[in-house]
Parts: sequence; structure tokens; C-alpha cells
Amino acid sequence: MSGPRLPDAVGAEGIRLRTFCVADVPDIAAACADPLTQRFIPGMPSPYTEADARWWVTEGAPAAWAAGGAAYAIADPATDRLLGGTGLGNVVPVREQAELGYWVAPWARGRGVATAATRALAATAFAHGTARLELLTHAENTASQRVALATGFRHEGVRRAANLARDGGRQDLVCWVRLADDPPGPTTRLLPDLPGGRLTDGVVTVRPVGPDDAAALFRLHRLPEVVANRVPPQPPSLADVERRCRLAGSRWLAGVSADLAIVDARGGELAGGCMLHHDEPATGQAMIGYSLLPAGRGRGLATRAVRLVAAWAFDGVGLARVWAGTRPENAASQRVLERAGFSREGLLRGRLPGPGGTRIDSVLYGLLATDAPR
Repeated sequence: MSGPRLPDAVGAEGIRLRTFCVADVPDIAAACADPLTQRFIPGMPSPYTEADARWWVTEGAPAAWAAGGAAYAIADPATDRLLGGTGLGNVVPVREQAELGYWVAPWARGRGVATAATRALAATAFAHGTARLELLTHAENTASQRVALATGFRHEGVRRAANLARDGGRQDLVCWVRLADDPPGPTTRLLPDLPGGRLTDGVVTVRPVGPDDAAALFRLHRLPEVVANRVPPQPPSLADVERRCRLAGSRWLAGVSADLAIVDARGGELAGGCMLHHDEPATGQAMIGYSLLPAGRGRGLATRAVRLVAAWAFDGVGLARVWAGTRPENAASQRVLERAGFSREGLLRGRLPGPGGTRIDSVLYGLLATDAPR
């Protein structure tokens, strides 16, 4: 990164960026001892003490500036109380690139502090010669990913095992990038949030999958008839399902897939799962899949869920086409699609991997945004 050192203070709406000072030590210690801060900041001492905070103010932050980066306190512009921290690190001068990071104190969360600070620091960095900024987030930290989207960063991929976990293992990091000539945000999302957080017709409710759904979805995806329609047709482990549920929010924000729970709206029990996989953004289409636990079958819940998700795909996401594939012998799934308005379009021979190296045909169904009224 070329150009002069960033200024010692930056003003922004609702916050002020300034250098850290000794008066910040108690607040730094309290904020960095918080479990959420500890969880998502690599290398954070645990327990975090005022001695650690004093080291940061007197040695850590100055070292970040000396290395060509920046270390700012996020402060309340009226009281000057510490609200969090932000800065630039891992500077690569030859690429005019740096990594932006931040943390917010517990007493300042939910006020847009991280968004305001990120927007202000990015603008300052670009004005002083930076061409590319990276923002790395834990895959489970959807709040941080929403900050990235709100401030113009775009999902670029996953850095596998890029972070050292506290248990000695490795963790993936999601990479978000903003270039100097990118719009300041918010970034347009391929998959927006559900209106009000859910879809419902009064009989069935469809909502995002979360970690608490892992046990029920594990039972669902171990059923032989459900395994037969998985790709590949193998039962998942509990760890696989738990990981899927933990990362569902991240994949949604990245625009990859909307992973949904089908819930009986009257009793509140999870009846099954549904997924809208945004497989072809360039052509405006996505794939839908669904399955039900035995207690939810024969009641029209799958048809209702597919109708709700397809309507949202067209009216909320802006897709032109939703498609689905079923095994030729899966008459029940084909009836669901036909009742939901899908048309049979043909047979894709040998499309899916089967057991023992075999290939399985798939019957293709499609629904267009211009088809019968939803």
C-alpha cells in the first residue's frame, strides 16, 4: 500500500475514529473479555486483563501503525467513550492491499457502529492509496457478514483453514472484498431476507434453518427414502448436519442457497426441509429441493411450502425460473411439483451419481415467473 500514513482521527456519522489512549484501558479490557469478542478475534488472550489492554495501547496499536497499517479506537463523538476498535493490517504494499478488521464493545452493539466505522475507514484508506480491501469473517459470524454487505464488500470465496482455532485446529474464513472503484454499498444481495423472517400461508411456515434444527434434520436425512435422493446417495453424519445448520446463514448471505425449515404452522413442529439453491445467477434461475419427516407427509405441507418458496423466488429474489429434479420412480415428489404448478420438461439421462458407480436418471420440472398466477 503506497501513500501517506492515514490521519490520526476520522470523523463519521455517529462515531469518531481516533488513536487509542491510556484512558481506554478499562473499556478495552471489559470489551475484549466479552465471550463474543473472544470467539471471533484470533489470538485474543483469555482471560483478557487490563494488562493486556495496556499492552495494546502502548505497544500493539503503535506497531500496527509502524507496519504501514492503522489501529483506531471507535469512539462516541459526544462523550469520547470507547465503542470498539477498527484498523488495517496484513498490508501488502506491492498490491496496494490491506485487511480491514473491527470489533464492537457489548454496550455499543446493535447501533450500526461497525457499519459506520467500516464505511469511514474504507473511504479513508482508498483516499490514501489503497486499491483493494479484504474483510475476513468467521463462517458463523453472520452479523459481521451483514456489515460487509452493508459497506459495499462482495463475497469472494472461502479461505479454507485460514484461521487458527482456540482448540488448536483450523477454521475457514469467508473472504469479502471491496475495490477502490466499487460503490460504497450496500451490496445487492442475490438472496434477500424473507419478509418478516418467514413465509407462511397459515397452515405451513417456512423459515431459515438454524443450529437448533440439527437433530430433526439429521433424523430426516438418515431416512432411506431421503438418502436415495441425496447427491451422492449417502447418509450424512450428525457433524455434517450440524455444520450445515451452523453455516446456513453464511451461505444465504453469500447468495449460494436459502436453507429452509418447513414447520407446521399450527403446532410449531419441524416437518421437513426445503432449499432454494441459486445455481445459475447469470440466467436468473435456481433449483428447489424438499423432503418431509413421516409425520408431515400426506397433509399437503410440501406442496404448500414449494408454492411459498417459489413465489418468494419470483417476487422477492427476482428469478425468472425455478427448476427441480426427481428420480423417475419418485411419484410422490412429482405430484408435489405438479400441484405447485411445475411442468414436466423431460428426462435427463444419467444425471446423478448412484450407488456403486452407477448413474441415475432425473425427471426435470420447471416453473416460470410468467406461468399461472401464484
